Amino acid sequence: MRKFLIVVFILVVVVVVVVLARTAMPVISAPSPVSFLGQATPVAVHVQDKRGLRVLRAWVEQDGGHYAVAQAPDPNRFKDADWKFTAGVQSAPQLKDGKAQLVVEAVSNDLLRRTGHWQSDVRVVTRPPSVTVDSDQHYLYLGMADLVTFSVSGSYTDAGVRVKDETFRAWPMPGGKPGLFSLFAFAWNMTPDTVPLVYAANGPGSEAIGTMVVQFPKKEQPHYTTHELQVSDAFLNKVINELDPSGSGDPVARFVKINNEMRKANNQTLFELRTKTADHFLWSQVFQRQSHSQNESTFADVRNYIYHGQKIDQQVHLGYDLAVTQHVGVEASNDGRVVYAVPLGIYGNCIVLDHGYGLMTLYGHMSHIDVHEGDMVKKGQVMGRAA
Repeated sequence: MRKFLIVVFILVVVVVVVVLARTAMPVISAPSPVSFLGQATPVAVHVQDKRGLRVLRAWVEQDGGHYAVAQAPDPNRFKDADWKFTAGVQSAPQLKDGKAQLVVEAVSNDLLRRTGHWQSDVRVVTRPPSVTVDSDQHYLYLGMADLVTFSVSGSYTDAGVRVKDETFRAWPMPGGKPGLFSLFAFAWNMTPDTVPLVYAANGPGSEAIGTMVVQFPKKEQPHYTTHELQVSDAFLNKVINELDPSGSGDPVARFVKINNEMRKANNQTLFELRTKTADHFLWSQVFQRQSHSQNESTFADVRNYIYHGQKIDQQVHLGYDLAVTQHVGVEASNDGRVVYAVPLGIYGNCIVLDHGYGLMTLYGHMSHIDVHEGDMVKKGQVMGRAA
């Protein structure tokens, strides 16, 4: 009898071990962070449980309250899938402005009904902000920059100017004055009737838009010229040997790859420098041009690259080429701080000066650099030598 009981006990233990081994806690993760809840903020979580789920639901906890916001109607299908729902004041009108916690719970569809949780600290915003834009007339030309001032009422986490798919952040007015301002570019390739929009948001689904007063002068828009650049074998070999020394294959294909892929990578590097800008003015006077220089090419000129009579590439030149004496000292156009001072692909030896509030100037194709990242320079200061 004792042996029989021992065998039964062992069988029970084995069954329990097998059940536990085949049962796993539901795993919940969020590909994108959730930090704010507005009226109906989109939320997406990824849920994994090989046996499916019995229950999948979400709620918000605030000041001791527990407010349901969503429940999956068919939880058993979530074996390895995304669950998308909305959470906010529309689904839980008891919520108030302030801190809260969003919780997602998944209960496994097995005997043990194991439960997994995911939670995120959030801030509830019951109403979107509102934007009031200055009443100034903004004359917009292709390829220019402008400044707009505005004020935002209500809470917000992000504000600035949006020009189609380009976004320019806002800054507090200097000297403690009320309101915000934003420096923005009206790019060379915008359609002339594009209207920049001022925006303020406190999370997905809670954005306010303001429109500035704009005018597009019809007879004075800049006309960008097209240049046919003849690519010689000597120039072709110089470029690919300097910028792609370990490459192989057709020289023309290598040149075009440099002119496209390296250009994009270099421009991404420049774009990322925006995070290094100062939150105050580093300049105080007008910007000055390099002394005794002449235009060799202007901003946004279209360049067709011609090799042995055939067009092999086309690019837009987003800068000014200034002709000066060889190896002349390169002057800072205004006061600023050096945020980049090393070679940069197609730009050669390159210096980038930050002048504050996202405004920067670039000096490329230098033969020598005499400044370092972090250095403060004054207007007209020689930073190195031209090529």
